[in-house]
Amino acid sequence: MTKNQIIMLIILSVYLIVNFVVGIVYSKIKDKESSMSFTKKYFIGSRGMNGFVLAMTTVATYASVSSFVSGPGAAAITYGFSQAWVAGVQVGAAFLVLGVLGKKFALVSRKTGAVTVAGYLKARYKSDALVIVTTLLMIVFFVTQMIGQFMGGATLIETVTGLPYWVALAIFAFVVILYTAFGGFTAVVITDTIQGIIMLIGTFLLILYVLKGVGSFEVMSTNLDANLPGWDRLTGTGYTPGSLLSFWVLVGVGVLGLPQTAVRGMGFKDTKSCHKAMLIGTVVAGVLMIGMHVAGAWAGALVGNQEFASSDYVIPTLIQEIMPVGMAGLFLAAPMAAVMSTVSSLLILASASLVKDLWKNYVVKEDAKRVEKYNKNLSKTSFLVTLAIGIIVLLLALTPPDIIFWINLFAMGGLECAFLWPIVGGVFYKKGNKQAALASSVVGVLVYIVSYQFKLTIFNVNSVVWGLLIGGIVYFIVGAVTCKNGLDEDVLEKCF
Repeated sequence: MTKNQIIMLIILSVYLIVNFVVGIVYSKIKDKESSMSFTKKYFIGSRGMNGFVLAMTTVATYASVSSFVSGPGAAAITYGFSQAWVAGVQVGAAFLVLGVLGKKFALVSRKTGAVTVAGYLKARYKSDALVIVTTLLMIVFFVTQMIGQFMGGATLIETVTGLPYWVALAIFAFVVILYTAFGGFTAVVITDTIQGIIMLIGTFLLILYVLKGVGSFEVMSTNLDANLPGWDRLTGTGYTPGSLLSFWVLVGVGVLGLPQTAVRGMGFKDTKSCHKAMLIGTVVAGVLMIGMHVAGAWAGALVGNQEFASSDYVIPTLIQEIMPVGMAGLFLAAPMAAVMSTVSSLLILASASLVKDLWKNYVVKEDAKRVEKYNKNLSKTSFLVTLAIGIIVLLLALTPPDIIFWINLFAMGGLECAFLWPIVGGVFYKKGNKQAALASSVVGVLVYIVSYQFKLTIFNVNSVVWGLLIGGIVYFIVGAVTCKNGLDEDVLEKCF
């Protein structure tokens, strides 16, 4: 290991330790201040997020390793500026989620006691089958997405330190799993806030040093013309109008169906906090998403004849060449922050779904002895389940699949097809009943997986568009046909 690699490893290690300590300490302080139950403390942070924290945790959860490593890397060596077009639609993600779902989810979750999206679905549709099916689908796609994130964290440490992949993976996993398991939702949101700030710093560092490395826009244009012809076209060298449309759906309106972002609507303090978060979140997301991908496209001028195993290695390799070692270490904390924030959010929500939505509702039920035992051991059980899920993902990530970018997008598409219509339809469509929600979720995911597996596309429109489109048609048709007598009074009172 070289001197520079040792310095960067020290910087990353300090960053990981700071996140761990801050997350644990802050969560313990907030737990003592709150009189709410352990469930609400651990899984939803006592519903106490202010506007700034809500904005940062929403954006940080949504921004993943593909936003800082794979996406900008793909812009540099494959797609050019068209990758920035794809990223641009993500600017309104926080505004869209909090604007459409925030206030509604806040009110419904307080009336029903829900702390997860599955808890909302149970209160809204009163369907055990829907809760079980969507929770299992969520865990499957969460695990898939977390594998990609674990790979991203490990690849980052491996690239800049020279450590073996499995050692890098173990270092990353150890810190993230432990602070999530010990600290719960409160630890997740405070570390997300730190990570959001670090991501902003990292974005500005990449823009600054890429421009400095290139020298001038004339040289940049000349080099890009040579390295990546077509870099300045809307469709770049790999996207078609159909594939661009697909990505705009996937990372744009489709985010309304992501449980990990929707659940943020249950945890804020008041309406003022929500409105403030919508504004801050939009600005932060704009800087991060557009800034990183535009800088990635510009970085294509610095690639030259270098060859990379995949786009995952482009940015970590380039920054070591264009930045002083201290700045490089600081920048690398940004993609590390993106990975950690996404993993911790997925991990805590997966744990909540297993412990509360499945175990509590369908194993413990209302049996007095089981309820007493469940309540007595809830903190220990939650910790162990969170730890177990993390270890399973760690083991699966030891033999990594292909590029992180595509793994992450596949998992996002599956989550959106499973949840978008039951969530959005549940908020706005009074004829949306349990039959409609279950049929939409199952059909949408099946269409998505089959069309993805067999590459059944028309005009290069991605599988997620067909899954969402057909899932939506099924939701509204089944609802209109089967909801003859309207919803229960209890549902109308609590959910509308």
